[in-house]
Parts: sequence; structure tokens; C-alpha cells
Amino acid sequence: MKKLLTLLIMVSLITVMVAGCGKTPERVEPETTETETSETPEAPATAEAGFAADSVIGVALPWLGTQNWAEADEMFKSKLEAAGFEAIVQHADNKVPTQQQQIESMVQNGAKVIVVGPVDGSQLGGVLEEAAAAGIFIIGYDRLIENTTAIDGVVQFDSIKTGVLQGEALLAGLAAQKGEGPYNIELFGGGPADPNAPNFFKGAMTVLQPKIDDGTLVVVSGQLDFTQAATLDWDNAKAQARMDSLLSGFYSDKEIHGVLCPNDGIARAVITSSGQAGQETPITSGLDAENETVTWIWEGRQYSTIAKPTDTLVSKTIEIIKALQAGNGMPAPDETTDNGMKEVGIYALPPLVVTKENIKEAFANDPGRMELLK
Repeated sequence: MKKLLTLLIMVSLITVMVAGCGKTPERVEPETTETETSETPEAPATAEAGFAADSVIGVALPWLGTQNWAEADEMFKSKLEAAGFEAIVQHADNKVPTQQQQIESMVQNGAKVIVVGPVDGSQLGGVLEEAAAAGIFIIGYDRLIENTTAIDGVVQFDSIKTGVLQGEALLAGLAAQKGEGPYNIELFGGGPADPNAPNFFKGAMTVLQPKIDDGTLVVVSGQLDFTQAATLDWDNAKAQARMDSLLSGFYSDKEIHGVLCPNDGIARAVITSSGQAGQETPITSGLDAENETVTWIWEGRQYSTIAKPTDTLVSKTIEIIKALQAGNGMPAPDETTDNGMKEVGIYALPPLVVTKENIKEAFANDPGRMELLK
């Protein structure tokens, strides 16, 4: 009996050992108790909670190729730091992939808000949706961000109104300096990737089209559509090349009286081309009140520009960032617009026409530009 009992015990042990060799024991995590603590990821920012006063704020600008963007680069750095934030301010040299990478980097660096002046307003949806999913607020700067729900609001000068003012300034300049009509004019638009550009053109044409229809204005080239008038990448050299072509093709025996120009760089290119072709300086509109244009207006070489003070635009953006930091959410917008995916709140600032007649009044609080008028 003792031998039989010993044999049975040995068989049982061997069976257990064989069964255990066919699988890996499951890992059993120790239970946590209320007294145990562990580090957890920081919760995403919310409108109700706000975020720390020294948080990272990202600013993604399209380029520094015009004075207003160069000013924004400097002002965002200085004003955000003065407000106590850590600022990451970058520009993408007008390259969409570069801007996408920069925004991704801002997300990885813990930005609570990312301010975006898009290179192309329709090409950032993916990266911004990732940022929004991480609880980051997205504010469009100067340009609408399209075809995405990952946008909390846009701070800009009213783009349709800007175009209306450009059209009105062109008509006023023609009447003041070119005698009675009809007037021969040409139309220029901005970069088609910039959602503001077609709005500028649309606003201007609400003023100019009735005068084209009644014969007061004659677009000699017949190029009336934005697609024909657009200037790729807002490139001044491309604008000057097109103006050279228009003048040689349609104005060998005609005078050009005026040109709708969407910004100051294109206006100066048009004026330069006209002078090289032996034309009298045409009436031009403009935009941004760049230093060189301020001087040209004061000297009588350019008729008008539209002032959109960068300081005002940056300050309004930082005002919104402070409201978010305090947990107050986005302020009530002035208006909304459909970006293709949602109604986006617009914080619209009023643009101002500047001519030689009102230039000192317009820049009375801008010492730098006032210095140019001496």
C-alpha cells in the first residue's frame, strides 16, 4: 500500500508539471488603494478650467515676406512674453508641409493655444484636428481656416469690407485725378490659396461691377474673373510680369487710368511697370500701409492703401488668449462665417482707407510711420 500511494503521488506531480509547461502565467497587476499615488498626464485645457498663466502659446505664421507678417512675428514674441506666456513663434516660408510640421511640434511642446495664419487655409485640417483632440484651442489669425471643425475663431480685419474700401478708393482717385470717364482699368487679385484674396476681390467688385456695366469703367483686357486676376503667392514679380504683358498687349495706343491692387507690394509693382512702359502713374488701391507705400502716398506716387494695424490685430488675439487662460472661453464674436465644415466666429476689426489727405490723421499714434512723412 505504501508503494502504491507513493506511485500515485508521483504521477499527480508529473501531471501538474506537464500542464504548466504549455502556457505563460498571466501577469497579475497589484491592486491600487486610495492611499497610493501615481503621476498622470495633465488634463487637456478646457474653457471652464483655463490653463496656467505661464503656458506655452504657439504662433504659426505663413511667411515674413511682407511688412505686416514681419511685424506680427516680432509683436507676438514680445507681447506674449510680456503677458507671462512662453511663446513659440515660427513662420513657414509659404510652404504648407513646413507649417504642418511646425504645428505638430507646437502640440508636442505642450501648447495650450495655437494661433495660425495659414499658408493655405484649406490644407491644415488634419494637423489641427489632432491639436484640437489634445484639448488645444485654435485661433485663426488674419485668414480663415477652411474645411475643418478644428477652429475656435478667427481674428481679422473684415475682408469683404476691405475689398469694398479698395473699390471705393479706386473710384474716388479716378474722379479726383483722371478727369471725366470712361476710365481704362485693370484688375489684380491676391494669392488664390489665401481665403482673404477672393473676398477682397468680391468686395471690390460689388463697387466696380455696376460702373463696368454702365460704361464708366472699361477693363480693356476683358479679364474680369478672380481666376484671371489672381497673383500666385502674392508674388510682386509675378504681378509686374502680368502688368507688363497687359500693357504691351492692350495699351500700346491707350492710357491706363487705374488698377485695382489687392496689396501694397502689387500696387508698387503695377506702378513700376506702368512707368517703364511710358504710362502716366495709374490710380491704385493697396493694403497693409507698408512703409514704402506710406512714403509713396505722401509723395503722390500711389493713391491709397488700407491700414490694418498689426498691433491692433495681435493685441486682439492676445486678449482672447487671456480670456481662455482665465477659463472664460471664447468671447462672443462679431459675426460668423461658414468655413465649409462649421460656422466660425469672426472677431472683425475695421479697416481704414489712407490717402495723402488723411495720412497724418491715420498714423497720428504711429511714430514710425509719422517719421516717414517729414
